[in-house]
Amino acid sequence: MSIPFFYIQYSFDQRKDIELDKDASHHIVQVLRMKEGEQLNLTDGKGNVLTTKILEAHKKHCLVQVIDSRFTVQDSRRITIGISLIKNSSRFEWFLEKATELGIHEIIPLICERTEKEKFRRDRLEGVMTSAMLQSQQSWLPELHDPVRYNEIVKSSHQQQKFIAHCIEQEKRNLSDVINENLSSQIILIGPEGDFTRQEVELALQHHFIAVALGETRLRAETAGIVAAALLKSC
Repeated sequence: MSIPFFYIQYSFDQRKDIELDKDASHHIVQVLRMKEGEQLNLTDGKGNVLTTKILEAHKKHCLVQVIDSRFTVQDSRRITIGISLIKNSSRFEWFLEKATELGIHEIIPLICERTEKEKFRRDRLEGVMTSAMLQSQQSWLPELHDPVRYNEIVKSSHQQQKFIAHCIEQEKRNLSDVINENLSSQIILIGPEGDFTRQEVELALQHHFIAVALGETRLRAETAGIVAAALLKSC
């Protein structure tokens, strides 16, 4: 049986004993029924993992002792997904969950001309991503940006390779054919339910984005985001 894995929202230091917050303590003691002497892992979502032993199994402030620590180096090829906010919040949450499981580094919610929703609940979305990180036994939490206007991200993107996926009938290349795995950073833009406008696509092309297709079928925005993430991570 694997050691239970928990997230703590503060940076690790040299302390040997750590008091966990109320939510983690409740889950450890009341839900998992863990006792003194049992082990669990903690991560800060920044590559650090602590193996700890329970000293006091208190349901409100569980105290653990650090017995080992390690640092996991993040993949050097940084992958960013810029994706329009989606009207159906649960579908956007599903995208964030799966993108986290795949190990995407950075997620930028976009506000495009056809985006129907411009706000999100950061606390809820960060919770979804944290759960996905722990479930997939990872120690890096993707960076989630506040929503950004499409034009701003197109003009400011600095990645070495830049893609835009869209459904407009014009020349495009298959994403899997143009990914350069030797480059250190890549970004792909995914539009809203109604797709990007022609003007948005043209703006991206003017800023050296490559127009790409993700397959033969028309995909929902969140599905397109996951297909793009999987293709970029597989190289």
